[in-house]
Amino acid sequence: MKKQFVVLGGGFAGLEAAIKLRSYGHEVCLVSDRDYMFIYPVSIWIPTGKQTFEQVKLNLFDLQKKHGFEVLVDEVVQLKVEQQQVVLKNQVLEYQYLFVAMGMHKMQAPGLEYTHSICGKPMESLAIKEELEKLAARGYGKIAVGFGSNPKDSTATAVRGGPAFELLFNISHFLKKRGLLDQFELHFFAPMNEPGRRMGKKPYSQLDVFFKHYQVKKHVGKPIWQFEEKAVVFDDGTRLESDLTIFIPAGDGHKIIKKSTLPLNGAGFIKINELCRVKGLKNVYAIGDAAEIAGPKWAAKQGHIAEVMAKVAAYNAHQEFVGKGKRKSYWEELHIICLMDSGDGGAFIMRTNKRELIIPMPIVGHWIKKAWGFYFKNSKLKRIPKIPGM
Repeated sequence: MKKQFVVLGGGFAGLEAAIKLRSYGHEVCLVSDRDYMFIYPVSIWIPTGKQTFEQVKLNLFDLQKKHGFEVLVDEVVQLKVEQQQVVLKNQVLEYQYLFVAMGMHKMQAPGLEYTHSICGKPMESLAIKEELEKLAARGYGKIAVGFGSNPKDSTATAVRGGPAFELLFNISHFLKKRGLLDQFELHFFAPMNEPGRRMGKKPYSQLDVFFKHYQVKKHVGKPIWQFEEKAVVFDDGTRLESDLTIFIPAGDGHKIIKKSTLPLNGAGFIKINELCRVKGLKNVYAIGDAAEIAGPKWAAKQGHIAEVMAKVAAYNAHQEFVGKGKRKSYWEELHIICLMDSGDGGAFIMRTNKRELIIPMPIVGHWIKKAWGFYFKNSKLKRIPKIPGM
């Protein structure tokens, strides 16, 4: 029996799509390879002990009880869009409408096994915490945090820069509180000449102020050749010695998606139109990190954009399902918005087609982001009302 709507992925995009489709009264099956959603924007606090792993999780079965969608914990093995089938490890699903929100995989680099990523598998946040605690107990060390790029992604929308900055500043604050900051060297590295420039000229110009305040040395504009157990090696032969290397690789197309017949761009992201519908397929939508984002050059893949895409796709699929003509476009809502946390404060950053803005928020910025984490989790569980527009 065909399921009305199958949503693949339990992250920001997949969860929001399932919730929105249920609000329209549809039968929804959410497929995820784990039984929880990991709230990545607040996972930056796990390594420094400000949040526990459990506090950063949202149980999908709790969400199922609140919203009424079906949850299947299983692994996607193959997409057969011509047959309207999804092959899972333990069963095969047939669908009327498919939402692909499986995220993306990461660019590989020699020696990547010597690094940890705050945007990788959830358990890596605990590995970073363990290594950081060991270095703090020792009393000195060198820590390098950086992110990479994907040369096949001409839009560079799949670069994850924000979490690297946030984690680095939080580590600085963590060491300062323990009276250890002067015994550590903190380094930031990235292959591009102006990492963070996507945020806008004004926010980018403030990054050096943050680096100076949190005693971070900057290494930019040099492609990464490889990682070693205790070093980052650049292609000019120079080395950055490091006791703990945290690296966020740029995104690359999901391997299952790459093996499908879905239309893809050069980096392996699914080509969609402004309705979030996959080009050439009337009943398949792609949202979040799995999709190619077409828009201004500064557009970026963020959690809130994934939710915007989910809402737009759910609305358009519902309109298609009931035979109504009106549609929405995700292009109209593309923007950058974030609260860059530093452990002892933060900065509100926004960029649209018309303006760019940065507002430093000493002390209060940190607590606003913590409040957002509380709101996100509890509004999804229907414990508190959802604020319109959030």
